[in-house]
Amino acid sequence: MSMRYFEDFAVGDTQDLGEATVSAAEIVAFGRQFDPQPFHVDEERASASPFGGLIASGWHTASLAMRLVVDHYVSRVASLASPGVDELRWPTPVRPGDSLRLRTTILETRRSRTKPDRGLVRTRAELLNQHDQTVLSLVAMNLIRLRNP
Repeated sequence: MSMRYFEDFAVGDTQDLGEATVSAAEIVAFGRQFDPQPFHVDEERASASPFGGLIASGWHTASLAMRLVVDHYVSRVASLASPGVDELRWPTPVRPGDSLRLRTTILETRRSRTKPDRGLVRTRAELLNQHDQTVLSLVAMNLIRLRNP
């Protein structure tokens, strides 16, 4: 796939990008290092939690999504940076063995008023499990270089 520039983005465009499968060992390792709550690090205690078993930290889920974004989206886009994300949600827990895929939908595009070499692209990203349940959603703003400023 060739490099995509601002001019290549259209409101409403949707893409499915990349897949990742998460293991119990990965969930526990991430949890131990960054979010050591019992339902992320201890299978026995997790089974007695409201979740009924081990689940990934929301931050682990966000990290998995970010990896897919970098591997399958940003690496093919004339990206300059992102000023941040909005509406970060984890509506369904990620469990060991879940297969996750990233879906992006372009919500808005507009040229920068102050920097003529770039535009802003607002994108909804959703991470879906193998049952098509949303496990993460967010809205990101990206600064994308124009092909023809």
